[in-house]
Amino acid sequence: MRKMLRHVGLLLLLVSLITGLSAMALAQIGPDIPREETIIVDILSGRVANPKRMNAWGPGTSADAGIQQCLLDSLWMVEYAQGEILNMLAKSGPIYNDDYTTMTVELREGIYWSDDVEFTADDVVFTVETLKANPGMNYSTEFDLQVDKVYKTDDYTVVFELKAPNTRFHTYFLDRWGACRIMPKHIWEGVADPMAYDFFPPVGVGQYVLKEVDPGGYWFLWERREDWERTVVGQMYGMPKPKYVLFHYHGAPEKKVMAQARHELDMCDLTAETLQASFDNDGFRPYRIEYPWVVNIDPCVTGLMLNTAVEPFDNRDVRWALVLSMDIVDVMGLAFDGAGTMGAMLIPPTPVYLDWYYAPMEDWLQGFELDIEIDGKPYKPYDIGAPARLAEYAKGRGYEVPSDPARQREIFGYGWWKYDPEVASELLKRNGFSKDKSGKWLLPNGKPWKMSLMSQANPAHPGYKNVFAAAQQWRKFGIDVDVVTDEQMGTLTSYGQYEVSGGWPAIEPWGGHPDLHRTLRMWHSKYVKPLGDLSSGHHSRWSHPDMDAIVDDMETVGFDDPELIALGIEGLKVAVREMPSIPTFSYPGVVGWDETYWTNYPGAETPYTQPYQHWPNFKFMLPFLESTKK
Repeated sequence: MRKMLRHVGLLLLLVSLITGLSAMALAQIGPDIPREETIIVDILSGRVANPKRMNAWGPGTSADAGIQQCLLDSLWMVEYAQGEILNMLAKSGPIYNDDYTTMTVELREGIYWSDDVEFTADDVVFTVETLKANPGMNYSTEFDLQVDKVYKTDDYTVVFELKAPNTRFHTYFLDRWGACRIMPKHIWEGVADPMAYDFFPPVGVGQYVLKEVDPGGYWFLWERREDWERTVVGQMYGMPKPKYVLFHYHGAPEKKVMAQARHELDMCDLTAETLQASFDNDGFRPYRIEYPWVVNIDPCVTGLMLNTAVEPFDNRDVRWALVLSMDIVDVMGLAFDGAGTMGAMLIPPTPVYLDWYYAPMEDWLQGFELDIEIDGKPYKPYDIGAPARLAEYAKGRGYEVPSDPARQREIFGYGWWKYDPEVASELLKRNGFSKDKSGKWLLPNGKPWKMSLMSQANPAHPGYKNVFAAAQQWRKFGIDVDVVTDEQMGTLTSYGQYEVSGGWPAIEPWGGHPDLHRTLRMWHSKYVKPLGDLSSGHHSRWSHPDMDAIVDDMETVGFDDPELIALGIEGLKVAVREMPSIPTFSYPGVVGWDETYWTNYPGAETPYTQPYQHWPNFKFMLPFLESTKK
């Protein structure tokens, strides 16, 4: 089966590529850039409209063409592959006073900007003061509302005096995907308009400097600093192996496959379809060397987002009926050919969260009861057999799957919710829903139930695939479902102009830390806005008094307090009972690496860091890569 898919995929690729590929960026740059010293990676966000805009603190800047991977650093960094927080420009974690109104940060020594000026506390103080003074810049509002004073006590110590207690103030400087990165004071102090300043050529604390930029925004070439040992990554892990890093946008997924076939692209994101075609490329390998191949540590959560501010999604029974009318095996089979890890809760089923939350909550999940009796007994909706059913699906597709149930759970997840259309029907009927003669559901007012599902326009995105898979399930159940793709989905959902969408069903947690405040706080009632107003919380617009109390308690507990896991568990229980949105499976990142020039990528067998080139953690990969052309 896999071989057949490969050949079909290759035929499609060849047809689509007859209309010319972009010229190879190395050829454009010149012969003085040795291919064997260069790692070439794709720009996930696409061509950069303003390639000379390096201002990471203002609008209109693309961060994933090297700014967050090669140029700048934050005080701390989330490393979700290992489930930990790394000290970056800070040499230790934040130091709070007893009432969390003061935070002290001790900085690394021996770090230098790329123009030979030492990084000091002056840079941190200047950054915060500059952002406070310039509304519209990143973190300006937050710092203005929360920071009373910021000052240094010596060259490597910074003190923040806050206007009110905040147990998580340091997370503004905690880089996951985005954080307050530090600017060089000696460059910016003479800038008249920080919002408009492009910051080009840029000066950074990262291990690379910008060497050349494509005026069209298709590629960015970075060169390793000669003084790399005076950078954070240099101090932590040693010299980055590639002398050059070339970020190059290749276009559609099939063009990436062909570029890798020519050994002109070392790292890129693929789709489930182009992954199959890539197996025929010499030197190709995915994140996992066996089925399901995909990344199982991505901290993002996929699923269906429900607008609980509109009928009938404001009804918990209706939300649960939608869950029980979905067969997760069919959903994952249609969406990604079963290649993923199912998750029954609104946090990612990655290895660290399986340990922190799924395993400790398994007994509770199995004992959880819906407020309905079936055959005179309370109904328990959790299905621990779902991973085994998904394994059988994969076997039926011709894939090799471990027979050990424990290994199957590691791969496919701990469980999901039962596929039980009969119970789903009972939940609807007791709320006044009925069926017409053709088997289609009618609303309590007797009108046909016409449901609108919204998706972004990218067919490769999990949100798109979740929407179409769910639409198939709910049509089978008897709901008249219409699917709409809209490039403005993010804007529409933020204003509540949708019913169900393939957007994020929950804000993902930190990924490398058990604190769930980042996720749960978005459902606090203080963030709920009327339909038509811009949402400042989760776009589902759901809240609950029990969740409010849990979030309030979290905000009195320190970031590393063991009590946080207990509070997180209680918050997840509320979310399960109320089901404000529907989780499906972890983000199935599809990455492809060409090992012709570089090896020792962080695959599933050696996950020493996250595996993506577009995340800021990419910088940790570079010292561990091994050249094949020594």
